[in-house]
Amino acid sequence: MKSTGLPNNQKSSGYTAAEVFHQRFGKSCRVFSAPGRVNLIGEHTDYNDGFVMPAALGFYTYAAVAPRTDEQLCVYSIDFDEIREFELADTSPGPTGNWFDYVRGVAAVMRLRGIPIVGANLVIKGEVPIGAGLSSSAALEVAIATALLGVSDVQIDRRETATICQRAEHDYAGTQCGIMDQFISCFGEANHAILLDCRSLSFEPLRIAEGVRIVICNTMVKHDLAAGEYNRRRAECEAGVHYLQRFLPDIRALRDVSEGQFATYGSDMPDVVRRRCRHVIGENARVL
Repeated sequence: MKSTGLPNNQKSSGYTAAEVFHQRFGKSCRVFSAPGRVNLIGEHTDYNDGFVMPAALGFYTYAAVAPRTDEQLCVYSIDFDEIREFELADTSPGPTGNWFDYVRGVAAVMRLRGIPIVGANLVIKGEVPIGAGLSSSAALEVAIATALLGVSDVQIDRRETATICQRAEHDYAGTQCGIMDQFISCFGEANHAILLDCRSLSFEPLRIAEGVRIVICNTMVKHDLAAGEYNRRRAECEAGVHYLQRFLPDIRALRDVSEGQFATYGSDMPDVVRRRCRHVIGENARVL
């Protein structure tokens, strides 16, 4: 794996992914894209097997791609002005803290699942603001997944694409995320949100009334899932499940606990764990 900038410090941000691809590789390409998302309601419920109501946004990550004749991926990011290369046979997990973790993770999980992707040159350009809580990482993962499948002439179910991207984030970016972000990036529909059951992966499109607009306000607070706070909250929720299983042995996740059961059995939990569980259990009820 190596990293270098554009030759002669060439600036690429004003060009499309396809234009930069032609500049770098001198070939034609195909372009795939995947959107970011906003979640209307259902916070911290997806990794608890719960319910969420996200909508895809008109901000995309684009991946321009063409096949290679070897077993290598060569990926250039316009946003970071950086190129990375690696062998498809290298499926070793573990985060490095670099944007490329998401790319190599998707390719590695596909290889580990026996999906016959080919070597490729890629150029990535993102419109989804990084660190704004709009799922730039999922948009990148899904764009890369669809590009690699497309250039390899392989078709799989979009639910499998979503789970591949989720596994890539777990094992290669180090974030134990739920399925919501990758799922809505795969299944988003214009003028609709979706009601998603994060356990069964069944969903219902929900039309947004004509004339209604979703306004997203930038708080300027940066959002870094891989920094550790997200994983800590997930661990606290899992601790709550273990506590409640003493009284409710059949539950698998907080999704299985009613508000009445929590009121009966949750009062003696450690304070932080109790607050995490109270939110998730009440939030699932609010979503429905």
